[in-house]
Amino acid sequence: MRLTTFYRMSLVAVVLALLFALVAGTSQGAMKTMVVGSKWAVSARTPETSLAMAEILNQGGNAFDAAVAGQAVLGITNIGSNTILGADCQIMIWNAKLQKAIAINGSGWAPELATLEWFKENAPDFPYDERHLRGTVPGTVDAWCTMLANWGTMTLEQVLAPALDMLENGVALRASISSEKLVMYPTTYESLLAHHPEGKEVWSVGEIFTWPQAAATLRKLIETERAHAHLGREAAIMAARDRFYKGDIAREMAEFSESVGGLFRYNDFAEFSVEVVEPVCIDYRGYQVWASPTASQGATVLFWLNLLRGYDLKSLGHNSVEYIHLMHETLKLAYADREAYLSDWNFDPIPYDVLLSEEYAAERRKLVDMTKAINEMRPGNVAYFKPAASATNACSCSDDISEYYMGTSYLSVADSEGNMVSFKPSTHTSFGTGVAMGTTGVIFNCRGCPFSFDENKITVIEPRKRPRSTLIATLVTKDGKPFMVLGSPGGDDQPQREVQTIVNIIDFGMNPQDAIEAPRFSSVSFPSSTFPHEYRTPGRITLEGRIPAEVAEGLKALGHDVRVTGDWGVGSALGVIMLDPVKNVYFAGADPRSSNLALAK
Repeated sequence: MRLTTFYRMSLVAVVLALLFALVAGTSQGAMKTMVVGSKWAVSARTPETSLAMAEILNQGGNAFDAAVAGQAVLGITNIGSNTILGADCQIMIWNAKLQKAIAINGSGWAPELATLEWFKENAPDFPYDERHLRGTVPGTVDAWCTMLANWGTMTLEQVLAPALDMLENGVALRASISSEKLVMYPTTYESLLAHHPEGKEVWSVGEIFTWPQAAATLRKLIETERAHAHLGREAAIMAARDRFYKGDIAREMAEFSESVGGLFRYNDFAEFSVEVVEPVCIDYRGYQVWASPTASQGATVLFWLNLLRGYDLKSLGHNSVEYIHLMHETLKLAYADREAYLSDWNFDPIPYDVLLSEEYAAERRKLVDMTKAINEMRPGNVAYFKPAASATNACSCSDDISEYYMGTSYLSVADSEGNMVSFKPSTHTSFGTGVAMGTTGVIFNCRGCPFSFDENKITVIEPRKRPRSTLIATLVTKDGKPFMVLGSPGGDDQPQREVQTIVNIIDFGMNPQDAIEAPRFSSVSFPSSTFPHEYRTPGRITLEGRIPAEVAEGLKALGHDVRVTGDWGVGSALGVIMLDPVKNVYFAGADPRSSNLALAK
């Protein structure tokens, strides 16, 4: 086998990952060095992803080009969390040319046949052995093409080259590829395992993994782009996009779904498109924090920060008893509002004018008792509040962005023009549904898991509805300029990792790397986003072992259900890129709790 560029790079990445793991396991704890650059910066969950984005940027591509290249590679090197073609996503960008924050909602929708009545009669418990029922239309390919065609500079063929090289010529694995899901369906076994050179049902660490079916589908997209090149770069990219959602690839996925008793039909793919929308925002101590407004729990970050801006957090002391108590009590209120109000706004309007207002937050703060923990779900009642003009005006864009739109993993990237991208793709759980759709190499996500079968819940399943994804892509601006992009995998925990990091940077003045490495806590004092949405441990909070024991005891005395994990045991793969507005340089950090890699030039 020839040593391709990315084969060599993947071997380097394996060595880097092993070194990171060894460092993380030492008694001294983990530590990574913050990187600084004046031209560009990247941070991603796998080293190969960061290297791919760096290659595109060094070739003259911009942040949007690099983000697409990075996600495609991430879909191979972090395959369990983000299969290259079958994932959904949330993307937040700062477009330097337009001077705008823009959100791309890449969440897929449920099939038209997915009615509550059908599921109650035929699959009331989302049966494990029929995982194909848990999927939604994959949104990531459309998100690629939408971002690349509108704001990128390269062709789809150029940005997919690193991923295609890996798929065809091999990538050295940092983690094994194995799951009972992969042998449950013959098509999945054929797609991922049948071509193992030794006939094994597991790809082991260090083996050279190839994926011919996924490569063939990428080749089809590139072939279509080439055939339409005479129409111009943008039109050619969208023609490739249409082959995936309206052509032979979509037809094969639909036919396979019907053949195994699934609900997807051709029109579910053909009529789908991602949503390009203006994000929602609050002002937090002079910084504007932006989140996706629909089909995402992203606004939970804003709900929480809206409460926190009424307190002097620095005076409490970082990770003190009082600080963590206040953070946990306000967290519960933010998540309670998540449960009550966040869904697909095409089905249920979300009253952001109230939820993000200071008037609403002031009333919610009255529920916080600094002398004891209250372990109940207490959503606010927006009916008692008049819409507040002050809620989002500090952040809103003056122009309609629709005119610019032509038609759990994480990465972030920023370029020399000032563009920034926060990109969060995922299959929701390990290998998603585990179902390969025919011979397409598309391993379907299981993003339908957040749907409820309770008709009284805002997240109840409905035809063509997008579930409330746990995915968050976050952007922070200041004085109309980009300041920071950040994100982390972690399901329901994502808002917690992001808010703690934002507070570390804005309130406590930490740099990105220190903010990432600071000891964290994690709460599960709310219903799970994943079916059947159990609320099992009210008041439970887990502290990393680096938080002093006396803090844990103090929290217990206040009524918190405290658990202590390893020194670096809460979360992983957080990435941050921050722009210093004075020096005009990027600072990038990567989480030592995993094999994240940040690079800058």
